[in-house]
Amino acid sequence: MSQRAWVAAAIHKIEADFNRSADTHLIPLALPNHPGIDVYFKDESSHPTGSLKHRLARSLFLYALANGWLRENRPVIEASSGSTAVSEAYFASLLGLPFIAVMPASTSPEKIAAIEFHGGRCHLIADPGAINAESARLARETGGHFMDQFTYAERATDWRANNNIAESIFKQMADEPHAIPAWIVCGPGTGGTSATLGRYVRYRRHDTRILCADPEHSVFFDYYRGACAGTPDTTLTAACGSRIEGIGRPRVESSFIPSCIEAMVKVPDALSLAAMRYVSTRLGRRVGGSTGTNFAGVLALAARMRMAGQSGSIVTILCDSGERYAHSYYNPAWYAERGIEVEAADAAIARAVAGEEPAGLAVAGEW
Repeated sequence: MSQRAWVAAAIHKIEADFNRSADTHLIPLALPNHPGIDVYFKDESSHPTGSLKHRLARSLFLYALANGWLRENRPVIEASSGSTAVSEAYFASLLGLPFIAVMPASTSPEKIAAIEFHGGRCHLIADPGAINAESARLARETGGHFMDQFTYAERATDWRANNNIAESIFKQMADEPHAIPAWIVCGPGTGGTSATLGRYVRYRRHDTRILCADPEHSVFFDYYRGACAGTPDTTLTAACGSRIEGIGRPRVESSFIPSCIEAMVKVPDALSLAAMRYVSTRLGRRVGGSTGTNFAGVLALAARMRMAGQSGSIVTILCDSGERYAHSYYNPAWYAERGIEVEAADAAIARAVAGEEPAGLAVAGEW
């Protein structure tokens, strides 16, 4: 089969897979102490590969195929802390391509097992900051393609339509009391989701604003604050990787575009995980840590809206299931080993749900 014919067949397989999949759910969560403010979770855990990254992986594969970067029988390599690699392993298997995930050694065993379930191979390294360089090296040595989500996430997704997450949210909100969200909250991993959301609301001329909630060990917040002051520093680095898997980065990534969002908040890990536990209790099922980071941002917005006498809706993202973190976020020993406080953080989230603005958050941008 010629390369052109193989690409056409591969794109057809991905589009057929998309047609077999339903959209993800939009779940309301009531906050009675914030009257007139409606909160919704876009449940991306219901994708075939269990996370928001399913959308990104599909877009990255179509982008790479259209650019002629993928070749029959050649491996696909990705630098990922887990969920993107799970989703890319799924699409690589769909196309019959070998897949190698270059990951920090600290990645949850549940995510490693999910990648291997889809036929992928995990290449673990000690330094989270070196996964891109190691992925590029493997691509050169194997003759494969480094997908490079952190570079291409913001450009691979069609931000105008094609059932991206923004279009899906606005369609599902159409019959709600506040159909046009006042805010959408997401966490920056690659920056692709915030770029898609920000571009879409401008393109559709909505008044919706975008808030990014950054975890404790990440440089995105500091980079954004510098950009707001006119002094963006792309050389920023963090001493360690994020403990909230899937979001936060130890270096500034090119897919994160500060001008696509209106505000940011930096959330301490203890508060992210307390918010995760609260949402899990309210929904009756476990969610991941990045969902908790997002919800801490929601609570900050809800408190400010209430104090300003504003009403409206806030939509955020339920990124993945907490079952992937049974060994960590849902294991008391994991908290003790890392000195992460639990009881006071749970109490802080309870106070925020009751109406207080969450304590300990750093904020930047236009609130």
